[in-house]
Amino acid sequence: MASGQLSRAEALACTNCRHACHVMLYCDTQNKLFGEIPIKHIILMQMRFDGLLGFPGGFVNPSEESLEEGLSRELLEEIGVVVPISVENHVQSCPDEDVDTRLILHFYAKKMKEEQILEIERSAASTAIDHGHEVLGMVRVPLYRTEGGGLSSFLSHSFIGTARQQLLDCLLRFGLISPQTLCHALSISVATHKRTTKELNSALALMKKKPHR
Repeated sequence: MASGQLSRAEALACTNCRHACHVMLYCDTQNKLFGEIPIKHIILMQMRFDGLLGFPGGFVNPSEESLEEGLSRELLEEIGVVVPISVENHVQSCPDEDVDTRLILHFYAKKMKEEQILEIERSAASTAIDHGHEVLGMVRVPLYRTEGGGLSSFLSHSFIGTARQQLLDCLLRFGLISPQTLCHALSISVATHKRTTKELNSALALMKKKPHR
């Protein structure tokens, strides 16, 4: 087991910790972007209320419900659809070493049929009680490369906590992308991030020079 990771049983033994569960919902697809670029897989993430990208889910209380029951409850609130989550969907558990070591992060991945994913996208925008509040909208992860960016541009956005690393790990774990393609996308993303930082610094300097009313 990788350093810092816990088995599900070890994580549940941490009774003095808080627990949060999130899931990557995905499917295969034969659709093509602009009728030319294979999309291959649909992976759902969401734009959170704080402007960060993350996976659907939230806090659960293992003393009142199982991790999977709690995650399903959170999904119903955030995407408006009942999605059964099982122990078999569990990917990893680990303490939140960056923010709060007393918070245990549980991550799941569930492969679905394309029509189920499409239904989730529809319901998330129409019936989910958290839409427009905790969740600002569902987004798809573009796994392809385009002249304007694609996956590399997506990875340069801001993610909550470990969400970006969870995405990268699952892309390789489930063979959704080759290591070479992912490394190339990350390299371009790093360059994009440097350029964005420079642009933001320029914008900040300009704003400081403007007179305030």
